[in-house]
Amino acid sequence: MIDQILRENISEILDYVQEGIHIIDNTGKIVYYNKFAQKIDEIDREKAVGRHILEIYPSLSHDTSTLLKVIRTGKPIFDVEQTFVNYKGDKITTINSSIPIKSNGTVVGALEISKDITEVRKLSEKIVELQSELYNTENNGKKKEKRTASFTFVDIIGQNPQMLKLKSLALKAAETSSPVIIYGETGTGKELFVQSIHNASPRKNKPFIAQNCAALPSNLLEGILFGTVKGGFTGAEDRPGLFEVADGGTLLLDEINSMPLDLQAKLLRVIQEKTVRRVGAIKTTKVDVRIIAATNIHPEKAIEDKLLRKDLYYRLNVVSLNIPELKDRIDDIPRLAEYFMQKYNRLLDKKIKKIDEEVMELFMTYSWPGNVRELEHLIEGIATMYDTETIKLEHLPSQLLEASQGVSSSGLLINSFQQYFHSNGTTIPVSLKTALEAMEKEMIYNTLMSMDWNITHTAEQLDIPRQTLQYKIKKYELREIKGK
Repeated sequence: MIDQILRENISEILDYVQEGIHIIDNTGKIVYYNKFAQKIDEIDREKAVGRHILEIYPSLSHDTSTLLKVIRTGKPIFDVEQTFVNYKGDKITTINSSIPIKSNGTVVGALEISKDITEVRKLSEKIVELQSELYNTENNGKKKEKRTASFTFVDIIGQNPQMLKLKSLALKAAETSSPVIIYGETGTGKELFVQSIHNASPRKNKPFIAQNCAALPSNLLEGILFGTVKGGFTGAEDRPGLFEVADGGTLLLDEINSMPLDLQAKLLRVIQEKTVRRVGAIKTTKVDVRIIAATNIHPEKAIEDKLLRKDLYYRLNVVSLNIPELKDRIDDIPRLAEYFMQKYNRLLDKKIKKIDEEVMELFMTYSWPGNVRELEHLIEGIATMYDTETIKLEHLPSQLLEASQGVSSSGLLINSFQQYFHSNGTTIPVSLKTALEAMEKEMIYNTLMSMDWNITHTAEQLDIPRQTLQYKIKKYELREIKGK
């Protein structure tokens, strides 16, 4: 019963699919379009159905049409980029998967599923063109070089020992042309380090190019990185890739774990051989580009999940930098907050002078899932919305306030307060803040004593970051009692 219903309604069902579906018979005659295919190709299906595919797509040929190729060979074709000109003269780029339709072993037609990437292709090509123009503009007959890396090591705020060590390592790495791999959670400041390395290197007056590997389909990414030659694929033009544009400079490959593995193999060859071959080309071009790769997950985890080739990782891992999360460098929060207050005072003509003590306490205990970027956006939002000289609890978004209230709302903790402040039948009138601090101070001190003042073990026992524990010890002026 259901099979019959599906057969009767298949055309309507396919019209709801958000990809183009196109079917031809074994003579090349169009027998079906769904609505999305009409939208992609700007074709009126009433005029197209029943006519030969080359009649409707005159820019294609028997050799370049993926559908006709499948009819000839009887073999499927997957994820092939195709650029064609429709009958209105518009250039359209799609990624096609074409599958033969067979009956009793004989090819009777072909079905094609198309994903429209026309606008993505236009934008990506425009980016490459603009970057190329930026670094190769003619100025009185001479090549004028510019750079787009604006950050230096001075812009990396913080005195946390781990951050100071990373800055020192990165500065040493800047003296070389060795590949670098940087990993850290989103918002930790990976590109800040990348740009700083470039601007402290001998390549600082050469191009700095950044490409997010997750931002483009793999077919486009290959052409963007390595370039294309006319005839390399349907609609391809002679165009340099980012390796050629970045020649002499630095190329950042962000989210490299999103790059397809087959493309990673080609990248490895470029790094090893220092030559690049455009898509569809025979000859290679020598390039001198420093590669810096970034990932928001640990490289070893990416290898384990088959998102990063092991051989590519070992080639990139000449210099490795692991950027800590903000919750692991809380001693830098006051400095960062001060920096962002000054920044948005200038940009928004505001006069924020300080952060209330209660707010700073919350900042120091909040987990900051968005890291430094979240802190910056928080202060930017407060500066935008409020005319105040002091950032107070009332200015904070709900998620921070909820995080601060989570512990105090526990019935178990309230009972502990009652036991603590009503011992021996004595009632001590205190505020909730004072009660919380007294309870926290005693818990930390007792745990430190039980752990022989071992900071690491105490932090693990209390289930808080080591940096947070150190801040609390300093805040409450806790001291180890020796000589017992």
